[in-house]
Amino acid sequence: MLADYHVHTEFSDDSVYPMEQVVQDAIALPLDEICITDHVDYGVKPDWDSGVEIQYRRGEPLANVDYPRFMEEIERVRRLYGGKITIKTGMEFGVQVHTIPQFEALFSRYDFDFIILSIHQVEDKEFWTQDFQKGRTQQEYNERYYEEMLNVVKAYKNYSVLGHMDLIKRYDEAGLYPFEKLKPYMAEILKTVIADGKGLEINTSFHRYGLKDSMPSAELLRLYRELGGSIVTTGSDSHAPAHLGTYIQEAQDQLRALGFEGFYTYDKMQPIFHRL
Repeated sequence: MLADYHVHTEFSDDSVYPMEQVVQDAIALPLDEICITDHVDYGVKPDWDSGVEIQYRRGEPLANVDYPRFMEEIERVRRLYGGKITIKTGMEFGVQVHTIPQFEALFSRYDFDFIILSIHQVEDKEFWTQDFQKGRTQQEYNERYYEEMLNVVKAYKNYSVLGHMDLIKRYDEAGLYPFEKLKPYMAEILKTVIADGKGLEINTSFHRYGLKDSMPSAELLRLYRELGGSIVTTGSDSHAPAHLGTYIQEAQDQLRALGFEGFYTYDKMQPIFHRL
């Protein structure tokens, strides 16, 4: 079974990939199951109906998901293609401690199958622009990233897996910060994740970003397993046709090599085991 559980469509501010085309392409690959996980990033992006003037980047609106239209479109493509592929309803929540109340309110409004919890910003500062890293040493911005993640997972529980847990390395212009120096932070986060019955994802986009190791790294996945973690999903983090479904089989092979017995999909926020 092949499942891509990190898929973006035109409802994400950084994608113009029509949802129906995503589904058609997933069927053609073929994938057995996908979960649409478009972006919500409170603190740096307004909701469509917030009354705040929407800003644009490269011609695309910088706003969170248009929730009613998103839900309607998922139901429409599910009716059209549900006999050929399983389509699940998800979102990727870019949570910060101070935005937790907004995510709690959003989660309560809709029925989700799956939520990715990602740390995309800290202090409303982006990583990809280097705004977050500016004025900090490599040690300081790496430790601050994981400190925020720990505080979020301690306080926020309405999610399924942590997305691309070591994302900060993608934007670290100083190079890869030593794993051993961050291990105490990571271990504390993973203990909380495991105790709460949550999981991690293997995010296969590391290939297209030229990273030498998976995301999360093999060391981090090994630590998760040693601490008793077992729930892992596989996702391409696709934003365009060339991304969809890429390296999902390889991710399963990596999990098997690391000693995991299976991978997971979700239904109504409940994990479903699939043996490797």
